[in-house]
Amino acid sequence: MLAEFDLIRRYFMSSQEAMTASNGVALGCGDDATLLVPQAGQQLAVSVDTSVVDVHFPREAPAFAVGHRALAVALSDLAAMGATSRWCLMALTFDQRHFDSDDAAHRWLADYARGFHALNQQHATTLVGGDVTSGALSIGVTVMGEVPAGKALTRGGARAGDLIAVTGALGGGAGGLALWKQGERDLAHPLLSRYLLPQPRLAAGLALRGLATAALDISDGLLADLAHLREASQVGAVLDIAALPLAEGLESALGQKAALQAALSGGDDYELLVTLSRDNLAQARQRLAPLGLALTVIGRCCEALGVSVSDQTDLGGTDLGGKDLGGYVSGYAGWQHFSGEAP
Repeated sequence: MLAEFDLIRRYFMSSQEAMTASNGVALGCGDDATLLVPQAGQQLAVSVDTSVVDVHFPREAPAFAVGHRALAVALSDLAAMGATSRWCLMALTFDQRHFDSDDAAHRWLADYARGFHALNQQHATTLVGGDVTSGALSIGVTVMGEVPAGKALTRGGARAGDLIAVTGALGGGAGGLALWKQGERDLAHPLLSRYLLPQPRLAAGLALRGLATAALDISDGLLADLAHLREASQVGAVLDIAALPLAEGLESALGQKAALQAALSGGDDYELLVTLSRDNLAQARQRLAPLGLALTVIGRCCEALGVSVSDQTDLGGTDLGGKDLGGYVSGYAGWQHFSGEAP
């Protein structure tokens, strides 16, 4: 039988003690609440994500990957705000009946905690509290970061004439899920790694702060997340489909049509979708170069609401007669909760 407080002490407290005193934590894990000390002149950026077994990750996924992924998708929201990650809370609902023995459950928890804490340490983030309870496997992660007052990136700052760009490559998350369903289990496979071990673009968000006019992370799919940005900024968009940067190996794994669908609506990419003026493009690319990240222009914002498709690589020409993207690729709407879909 697994005891709640023993699990918390064993897997979620000791590894964080060294980081607590130096990371603005006045009172950490072990009390009824945590006391934090934000830095002067900073706004607190807070976001929460829930990861549910057989919805956001497969039940058979390695525990290390489950821990990493649960934290990564939450940190991605801080990246989109241009925030520095500081602290997190984690609520784990865990079904020990899924395991043959207590030893097997402990091995899973140890690997899960290893994945979670490794990413925390990579981004200097301290776990400052949470909860462990019994039930169907799910993980709720609240992340807290800091951004200089008035400097946060938001979805609402795009203007007509701004370029639309993405960091990295698209479609890898959906491609990895497709390969998982086909039986691929090697986490060294670049597409499977993109799905189960996504990397939050925190450094990229910091680099783009002050240059991007709007930003968000691509979690639900390019089209779905672009729709959120367009709605918040009250702009339209012209997309250059040919310019989409596809993840390496995506077309060979899925075929051209499925690869395009993965890039447009597959989700789970956790790259940053940003808008910026043409004048800031070169500087933005210079800032991202040391991170090994490309910034690819895939479109431009326009005054006419909606989305159209362009074949003009410089994005300064006409847009194929204003062809509606919804008619261009049927069914590419992106991830929707409560749709009945699952991995």
